[in-house]
Amino acid sequence: MPQRRFRSHKDLDVWKKSVRLVGDLYKLTARFPPEERFGLTSQIRRASTPVPANIAEGRGRGSTREFIQFLKIARGSLTGLDTHLIVSGELGFVDETESARAETAISDIGRMLNRLIKALDAKCMARTGQPSERT
Repeated sequence: MPQRRFRSHKDLDVWKKSVRLVGDLYKLTARFPPEERFGLTSQIRRASTPVPANIAEGRGRGSTREFIQFLKIARGSLTGLDTHLIVSGELGFVDETESARAETAISDIGRMLNRLIKALDAKCMARTGQPSERT
């Protein structure tokens, strides 16, 4: 049986795209009002960095089930991030163009995470006859 080549988290498009989003959001929040330094600026930055970090950590785990769990955590961080950006837009800290660009990236990453979770869950089903989560 041929040995499978290990794929690093750095090979995953969803990880690459989420790292780019973090960089973009750091630049965006650098323009927020100074009084938001410990408010929305901090919240957005703290919500964005766990997305690629959890993808990477999950990929480094020993099992597909653990990887799926970390992908779900990344997805949760992404939805929190989306909310912080909506609030930022409502407060006028982000213009419509910036908001639309961030929303598109968040939606794309969310879809990519969902597809990866679904594919990995199918792999668990095929191998064990059980979904990744026991309900």
